[in-house]
Amino acid sequence: MTENKSPRRRGLLKGAAVAAGALSAPMIASAQAASGPISMRWQSTWPAKDIFHEYALDYAKKVNDMTGGELKIEVLPAGSVVPAFGLFEAVSKGTLDGGHGVLGYHYGKQNALALWNSGPAFGMDANMVLAWHKYGGGAELLAKLYSSIGGNVQSFLYGPMATQPLGWFKKPITKSSDFKGLKFRTNGLAIDLFTAMGAAVNALPGGEIVPAMDRGLLDGAEFNNATSDRLLGFPDVSKVCMLQSYHQSAETFEIMFNKTKYDSLPAKMKAIIAGATEAASADMSWKAIDRYSKDYIDLQTKDKVRFYKTPDAILQEQLTLWEGILEKKSAENPLFKEIVASQKAFAVRAVKWDQDTNISRRMAVDHFFGGKKAAPKKA
Repeated sequence: MTENKSPRRRGLLKGAAVAAGALSAPMIASAQAASGPISMRWQSTWPAKDIFHEYALDYAKKVNDMTGGELKIEVLPAGSVVPAFGLFEAVSKGTLDGGHGVLGYHYGKQNALALWNSGPAFGMDANMVLAWHKYGGGAELLAKLYSSIGGNVQSFLYGPMATQPLGWFKKPITKSSDFKGLKFRTNGLAIDLFTAMGAAVNALPGGEIVPAMDRGLLDGAEFNNATSDRLLGFPDVSKVCMLQSYHQSAETFEIMFNKTKYDSLPAKMKAIIAGATEAASADMSWKAIDRYSKDYIDLQTKDKVRFYKTPDAILQEQLTLWEGILEKKSAENPLFKEIVASQKAFAVRAVKWDQDTNISRRMAVDHFFGGKKAAPKKA
């Protein structure tokens, strides 16, 4: 028998349902609030005193602020939980919820990872590499690469870096043969490049480089920039720095989440993280210009460091050797070959557009500031 509900009774039932829904919404919100914010423990691959760790803290603050405290990321310096080169495993396994570093530090897991931070990038600068990563297929290739080694991570690249110096030495490097037998620190695919130049390469994390130079375990080393190098104490063990090199002319930072943890986040929070990453990328690049330029002056005036431009003959040899490294690694590793092809296809149009469109700044610098006089010495 079909129940016959009166219009009045149907209205009462509808009203009750609406009222119940209205009551349940604040109850759900209240329950979520009672559970408290989502907390994440991260580690950077940088010493606490390095500006790179400051960048990591800046990123965490942006996310924390933009989520209104619903997500709270705490970032510890290198070595707090795992060694700097152990970040990938720790995040992938969930020992850490996330971290801040560079892809080259995972080079030992899959050498193709270093293609995002080593070498001349076919003439692209770091911001152009980020453009390739986001719009040219790089992000999809990185996800494929991590999947191939069982990486349970969600990666975000950000923070374009300036061209890194050739390094710090006991005396100016004037020719490629000066690297023969030189005990030298670098990382990523730059290991292959400097090894091909004749150096005896030792890959060390940032905090260990200066002590190794001080003890004579290294004859020379590169790290990154005027501010980091000054904070880490390079001018205490060397007074000669060679500027410009193709070994890491287009590097970026990596933000890494444990993927299981990341996938469990609400969609709104994931959107905030993506936005915060791009905001932090711009802010980091602006801060770098301000801080690096100040420390570049202080290194010369206060620390009495002598800067020299790396001779063009050495730079040209780096390019020649790099071609051989790409050919060899591509023959050994199909994913390496696929990434190289993707980068090159993007660069061939992006670099031409850049070179044809953007005016050289050297003429303006020379005109207003006498740039030729202020340029680093030739070795």
